[in-house]
Amino acid sequence: MRIAVTGSIATDHLMTYPGRFADQLLPDELAHLSVSFLVEDLEVRRGGVAANIAFGMGVLGLEPLLVGAVGADFGDYRAWLDRHGVDTAPVKVSELKHTARFVCTTDQDHNQIASFYPGAMSEAREIELGPLAPLDLVVVSPNDPAAMVRHTTEARERGIPFVADPSQQLASLDGEQVRTLIDGAEVLLTNAYEAALTEHKTGWSAAEVLERVGVRVTTHGADGVVIDAGGEQTRVGVVPAQVVADPTGGGDAFRAGFLSGRSWGLSLERAAQVGSLLATLCLETVGTQEYDVDRDDALARLKEAYDVEAADEVAPHLT
Repeated sequence: MRIAVTGSIATDHLMTYPGRFADQLLPDELAHLSVSFLVEDLEVRRGGVAANIAFGMGVLGLEPLLVGAVGADFGDYRAWLDRHGVDTAPVKVSELKHTARFVCTTDQDHNQIASFYPGAMSEAREIELGPLAPLDLVVVSPNDPAAMVRHTTEARERGIPFVADPSQQLASLDGEQVRTLIDGAEVLLTNAYEAALTEHKTGWSAAEVLERVGVRVTTHGADGVVIDAGGEQTRVGVVPAQVVADPTGGGDAFRAGFLSGRSWGLSLERAAQVGSLLATLCLETVGTQEYDVDRDDALARLKEAYDVEAADEVAPHLT
């Protein structure tokens, strides 16, 4: 399949706070919040939702097209993605702005405080999908809101199946924008909180959302994934992590595995199991694009977490 992954491309600045944010926040003073946390370390990593998803798909052997906007500082990052199977030719390079920045601090309970500078991402709205044809699927992940609407609308008008993944941008979108982004999507991907926020912003009930999308996939962290499709609900558990080094990017890795599984022709359940495996591999490393997939280890973990059939069905697609 020829898959275009649209969305943010950014550099992540990840810090670790050895205490608990909750111990430093006074409920009665939140309206006047001004607090600083002394962190232990700093990791500068490659990130951005679209880049993270495309990286994961590349690691699994696909060749996704990355669609987004960056600054002139993208050279080394481009080379990294190219080496990992991502087609970066569609990426637009801004003449004025830097590549987006994500700054995140994680405490000992894995709670996070983060800020995001969009930078060149605001120019993603200028990118047209037409020159990339033919496309079998367009993934619309968090991006400049106008770009998200443009790419969704263009995919719909061109008859290209699309995946709605508004996730982190839901807070920035109004109800009409959210309705535009998800109506007619082949797949809607959110976490549990974002699922509730989607219903709140659209004014649609859970049943009404399901009437407008082909498949609704909702991640629940350590409690796994819920898939609603065709009037049936399927629950998929997680692949147990050996260690949780960094929670950042787990959702993006899940999306990469799930979309890869679907492109291989696997069932929704099996694709979600591949997504859960990739999410766990990501959680076990610091950074969103530092994991690798060892074929034998991956199959052994699928067999242990699910069953031998899961490993057997995935095996032909891992090289």
